[in-house]
Parts: sequence; structure tokens; C-alpha cells
Amino acid sequence: MNKRQLLKTLAWTGVAAVAGVQLAACTEAKPSFHAVDITGADYARDFSLTDADGKTRTLADFKGKAVVLFFGYAQCPDVCPTTMSEMAQVKQQLGANGDKLQVLFVTVDPARDTPEVMKAYMGAFDPSFVALIPTPDQLTALAKDFKVYFKKVDGKTPTSYSMDHSAASFVYDPQGRLRLYARYGAGVAPMVADLQALLKS
Repeated sequence: MNKRQLLKTLAWTGVAAVAGVQLAACTEAKPSFHAVDITGADYARDFSLTDADGKTRTLADFKGKAVVLFFGYAQCPDVCPTTMSEMAQVKQQLGANGDKLQVLFVTVDPARDTPEVMKAYMGAFDPSFVALIPTPDQLTALAKDFKVYFKKVDGKTPTSYSMDHSAASFVYDPQGRLRLYARYGAGVAPMVADLQALLKS
């Protein structure tokens, strides 16, 4: 091999090595999640809703924290209390990072879920959890934007109705970007792992 061929070979080896490093860096930068990775989705990007204290809230209010947003209602018999209980456990298991988690509960039953009801409901799980109470019109628009389902199911009396609703959670990273769609029933440990990954990234 003459000098020119040797230099050419070394040059191509260097390019390949750099490309390999860059490729490895790209591969390592993308964490693996238990929930469905919906990074870059063009929906559920933000909201403007009133909390139980009457304050208007948006995603920007929680910048620097990982946000888990869930749709439900206080009189839900199973899915909602299970999810909120699990999120309280998730916060606890995050240890020192627990303060970097914000759980948001958007009611699909604003007629019954008054600010007083919502404060008591959130307090039963974790006082740091924030309830958001949309108007009926806001709820309709929000459900469309977040691609969630809700429907009133009549009961024996006008006030004993129940609400069918989507049971997944939307997870945002500390920069306020939608990242994950966590299905109901996935468990505490997978959510803890996913949130730890988001808090590191």
C-alpha cells in the first residue's frame, strides 16, 4: 500500500469511527419507556383551565416538573381512585424526585365536581395534586384536543349518573412536551421508571 492509499484508508477509518460514535450517541439518547412513546404528537399540547382555587392554569405553570394528566371524576368507583392512589405511590417511590412530579386531575363531571369536592378528593390522595375544572364547553373542546372519550350514563335518579371515560394518563417532560401515553393498569413500578427517565433527560 503506497502512502496515498494509506492516508485515504486512515481518513475513511476516521470518518467511519466518528459516524459510529454519532450513531451510538443518537441511540443512547433515546430512552426506552414502558408507556407508549408519543413524543412529537400534534395533540394534547396544552390547556387553560381553572383549578379548585379559581386560578387559571396552563402547562407552563409546571415547567421544571414531569406532569401526569388524567381525566376522571370524583364519584368514579374504581378507575379514578385506583389511578390517583397509584400516583401517590409513584410520587413516594420517586424519593427526592417526588417534588419534581405534578399530577393533574381533569374532571369530566364539572356539574358535581365543585371546587370543594375536588379539594377534598385530591387531599385524600396527595395535597400537591391539582384538580382542574373545565366548563362544559371547555370539556368538549379539551376532549377533542386530547382525543379522549367521556359520556354520561344515566342512573336511577338525576344525580346518580355515572361517567364513562378514557382511563389513560398523558405524561409530559419537565420542558412541557408531551412524551407518553400511559394505559390504565400498567402499575406503579413502570410509571416510576418512565418518570425517572424523563427527569434525567
